[in-house]
Amino acid sequence: MPARNRSFGPLDALALIGVLGFAVARWIPVARLIPFWGCGFRKLTGIPCPGCGLTRVADRFAHFNVLGALKANPLGTVAASLFAIAIVYSALHLIFRVPVPEVVLDQKEWRRVRWGMVAIFALNYVWVVFAYSVLGLR
Repeated sequence: MPARNRSFGPLDALALIGVLGFAVARWIPVARLIPFWGCGFRKLTGIPCPGCGLTRVADRFAHFNVLGALKANPLGTVAASLFAIAIVYSALHLIFRVPVPEVVLDQKEWRRVRWGMVAIFALNYVWVVFAYSVLGLR
């Protein structure tokens, strides 16, 4: 663990982005205000893209509807949860000088992480295509 500090770092930057994103998702109906908002790939092909549902995830997660966010895009919900964790940890870091742990992985571990992320991304895309095409979720 590194020494205690209150310096602004990458985790704090992610937390700030998360706060701004959740605030916009909570109080500004972006999808209703912008007339051309929507998935161009889905409009063109009829097949949802891997990012389909991310606006719904942000909106539902910001309104504490985690189950609805999971239905919209599971991986997007995981990302929103990680942003929420970053916000809490950043507040602890900046207010109480809680140290931010440093993650150090060797080449073998990074390879496992990369392949795991590819597999998770593929499974998430299968869910998105199934949910939006077959189940008709919105």
